[in-house]
Amino acid sequence: MQLGKIESSALDDAVFSPAVQPDVRAVNAQSVRASRPIVTNGRADVSFKAVHRPGQPSALDHLFYRDPMKILFPRAQPGDISQAVLLTTSGGMVGGDQLAFSGRAGENTQLQLTAQAAEKVYRSLGPDGKMTVDLAAENGAWLEWLPQETILFDGARLRRTTSVSVAGSGRVLAGEIMVFGRLARGEVFSHGLARDAWEVSVDGRPVWRDALHLEDDILRILDHPASFNGARASATAIFTAQGAENQLDVARECLQGAVSQGDAVLAAATAMTNIVIVRWLAAEPMRLRRAYGAWWAMFRHKVNHLPARLPRMWEI
Repeated sequence: MQLGKIESSALDDAVFSPAVQPDVRAVNAQSVRASRPIVTNGRADVSFKAVHRPGQPSALDHLFYRDPMKILFPRAQPGDISQAVLLTTSGGMVGGDQLAFSGRAGENTQLQLTAQAAEKVYRSLGPDGKMTVDLAAENGAWLEWLPQETILFDGARLRRTTSVSVAGSGRVLAGEIMVFGRLARGEVFSHGLARDAWEVSVDGRPVWRDALHLEDDILRILDHPASFNGARASATAIFTAQGAENQLDVARECLQGAVSQGDAVLAAATAMTNIVIVRWLAAEPMRLRRAYGAWWAMFRHKVNHLPARLPRMWEI
């Protein structure tokens, strides 16, 4: 290499020679690429194992995360169980994003998984955003999955699959809340895609498969009296374990205590072998959130003798 030698590039010629103009098509292509959202491929895995120390039944066993996903470990409140908090530093999902989360409660552990804030799914330019959640509770374990709301902007496209597996005497309490639009701004989720699927198995045998699929003229579905009947938020919670159906009466008692007539929240619970399913619908997301949270706190207390409260993140 010869020092001091300067080689003129095509860009140099375009800048310094008035007779040469840049290729307009190339400039436009660069502008289009610059305007496209940067998609992410985030992942987070966490698992806990049992330890035999007073006041600390569980300890971190495995941790992995890749931007934009991270996991925090706040100190558990007195009398409560180990906690891990999932956060997404990108501020929300755009079309083409792929996020994956795995949470495992090892044998004889107790673990609560939650999220730092609501998950926002922005309007997509075409591609679907994909999210997978894999939850597993081994023999003797208790696992809670309590994320905050997923808010679908108008035009958002989301495909989410939550897989739950339980082994032996393990137990899982898991749920999701979905809000159809930025309602405070007068925006409703009227078009796009929302597919929210559940796959639940106990000892390797499927016990429940379910999927909500909203696409095309979504507002018509949300407003139809035989469908959502004007609801702008919905929620699902499941409790799965060997003999979980025996807790159906408890789930319904907790609903009676959590939902009052003035709340304008519809809720019901049903059960099949090894699973209890609870659903909520409401026109106002905050009313649904309060009823959902109150039910969750009561149910975990009655079924597992845990404090009847929600994680701190839900109180911010």
